[in-house]
Amino acid sequence: METALYLLPVTLGDTSTHRVLPAYNAEVIAGIRHFIVENVRSARRFLRMVDSQFDIDGSVFYELNKHTKPQDIAKFLQPLVDGFPMGVISEAGCPAVADPGADVVAIAQRKGLKVVPLVGPSSIILSVMASGFNGQSFAFHGYLPIKPDERAKALHRLEQRIYAENQTQLFIETPYRNDKMVDDILRNCKPQTKLCIAANLTCDDEFVRTLTVKEWRGQIPDLSKKPTIFLLYK
Repeated sequence: METALYLLPVTLGDTSTHRVLPAYNAEVIAGIRHFIVENVRSARRFLRMVDSQFDIDGSVFYELNKHTKPQDIAKFLQPLVDGFPMGVISEAGCPAVADPGADVVAIAQRKGLKVVPLVGPSSIILSVMASGFNGQSFAFHGYLPIKPDERAKALHRLEQRIYAENQTQLFIETPYRNDKMVDDILRNCKPQTKLCIAANLTCDDEFVRTLTVKEWRGQIPDLSKKPTIFLLYK
């Protein structure tokens, strides 16, 4: 197996790996014993989902999240420098996209180490595909400010970019605050601005719908506890 840093996508929710991941991914995972992960417990669970016989106890896990010290991240790549393939596993979706895995990938690139991204589900791309919005120019902004006045200003800025640049705007919220986010969008955006709500993508209760802000009023789905992408366009 080629020595490289493999970026290993995982499911976006409680979905069968066979439904969203190519069989090739399992072949690659079978040859890796050193993993950089956002959460060790969920990474171990994912590896068992891919292969019930995977040698968990014979594997080494390096945890990379908001608590990891920057000076420790480069050390995680030592097995790769020594000639062993490594894998990066996020909590959901594709590693290094809106994910702390980007930090270790950046170090690998600076060191001239080979990086191999594998195919898997990305809620960002899937939501753009299903929205009917501009897929040639779009921007993902992560989380918007929590304070009402700052959030209102952020929404107004994004809406201006929609009309000035013809660009789709995407953002997310902590699941338990999704309903409040929808309220803020309906309160601050123009009635004719289009909003796509994409929730629980690839899962059995997947929900994707595009309406104008005016049309959404009075028919908002229950989004509590559901990972959701919000998209705005004209």
